[in-house]
Amino acid sequence: MARDAMMTILKVSVPVLLIGLIVGLVVSIFQATTQIQEQSLHFVPKIIAMLAALLLLGSWMLTVLKEFTIRMFEGMLKFIGM
Repeated sequence: MARDAMMTILKVSVPVLLIGLIVGLVVSIFQATTQIQEQSLHFVPKIIAMLAALLLLGSWMLTVLKEFTIRMFEGMLKFIGM
């Protein structure tokens, strides 16, 4: 059960985190090449990209979490013996 929970957490969180990582890397490279050191330039694109990823991947994430929840309840029923 714990392994399934960890795998579900990774499956749901990794796409959004990867998008944030890639956008952050691109913005950092842009800042390094142009020597612009504006802090908001670093956070605003990351926040927008991660919100867009949540909007695009939200239904898939909810489906994965719903399937995990169903598996956990079925596992509890097997454990109880019903």
